[in-house]
Amino acid sequence: MNPGQEKLVYTLPKCMNDIPTHFCPGCHHGIIHRLVAQAIDEFDLQDNTICVGSVGCSVFIYNYIDVDSVEAPHGRAPAVATGVKRARPENFVFAYQGDGDLAAIGLSEIIHCANRGERVTIIFVNNTVYGMTGGQMAPTTLVGQKTTTSPYGRREDKEGYPLKMAEILGSLEGTAFSARVAVNNIKNILKAKKALKKAFQVQLQDIGFGFVEFLSACPTNWHMSPLDANKRIETELMPYFPLGIFKDKINE
Repeated sequence: MNPGQEKLVYTLPKCMNDIPTHFCPGCHHGIIHRLVAQAIDEFDLQDNTICVGSVGCSVFIYNYIDVDSVEAPHGRAPAVATGVKRARPENFVFAYQGDGDLAAIGLSEIIHCANRGERVTIIFVNNTVYGMTGGQMAPTTLVGQKTTTSPYGRREDKEGYPLKMAEILGSLEGTAFSARVAVNNIKNILKAKKALKKAFQVQLQDIGFGFVEFLSACPTNWHMSPLDANKRIETELMPYFPLGIFKDKINE
């Protein structure tokens, strides 16, 4: 290609702040943030969106996406999102949560939010470990996975089995859309983008509760290189947490 004929293949979404990332190398939060920002741009929602941040690595979304935001106490993002949406039904409201936040201390909140069919969208980042606080076992930690609080690996007879949140929420009547996606390769990123769009649409069309679970890498707490962590998504997480759509009222 001759000088001056370069083709621009990447542009920052309009609602995304142009700042350096603070996330660890290989972390998938940045990819997920971009997909969220692209969806906000596609539906022209920047000036009408309220983001609810949770506690943990996920909380920093308000640094990267330029929309109005509120921070919730640990695990309470679905309750805060419910209050925001009921007070301001004209706004698009989404929460961004990690596995320790949503599936542990916040399990009751997410179950009842979905069961009531609240018109909110929940984005769930599942990296099978507590990220910010030092790598403790999470409700989604795989059987046999070693963490700081399960140094010999998770045991099903002691700690139980990892929770499959997309399937659990997909079984509830109030849920309009529930899917599990991954961002470990281009093919899965494109599928994730489509699923996220559906989760936005069920709120915008006043159909019900929308939920997307993202399988995400945490190289630091997995004690892996970014490349090996990316491979783990395919070889270890996806066999137990299958990708797919578990509820879709738009196409029913």
